[in-house]
Amino acid sequence: MAGLVNALLIVAVVVVVIVRQFRARPIDTGRRWWVLPVILAVVALREPGILDAHHRTESALLLATELLVGLGTGAAWAWTTRVWTEPDGVVWARSTKASAMVWFLGIAVRVGLVALGAFIGVHQDSSALMLGLAVTLLVRAGILVWRAQSLSPVPSTGGAARAYGDGMARVTRKEGV
Repeated sequence: MAGLVNALLIVAVVVVVIVRQFRARPIDTGRRWWVLPVILAVVALREPGILDAHHRTESALLLATELLVGLGTGAAWAWTTRVWTEPDGVVWARSTKASAMVWFLGIAVRVGLVALGAFIGVHQDSSALMLGLAVTLLVRAGILVWRAQSLSPVPSTGGAARAYGDGMARVTRKEGV
């Protein structure tokens, strides 16, 4: 039953995160951006079935690969997210089409890892997927906070900071939280 609960938790977190990230949102560098990923990691690590008892080496390699995929997906997602500063000094972020492609590629690679594990007979628990998701979210949030903190006023632009995607048309709307 814990596997079903973990799977539902993973799906809920992914849906909420994806929906929220494709809306323009302010980046609050002072908040605890690391809390949700840490909670997911703790929930994943408390499960005893994160490694297959009969195939420890293979399952450890699959888990390490899952974590590397999570690291790469989180970094790519953060770097494809548009970040800008409004005239009032608030830093905003919004995922782009490239961010969606990163998500689809990350999901495809994870499905491939699950298929590979099934092919070689390794029992994979949902906790490995949850740990990979935690790494993805932690890396993305960390890079976005770092990018937001690195934006500083530029005198030649009238006080506004340069941002990734400045040459892009601004078709974003602010949404209240």
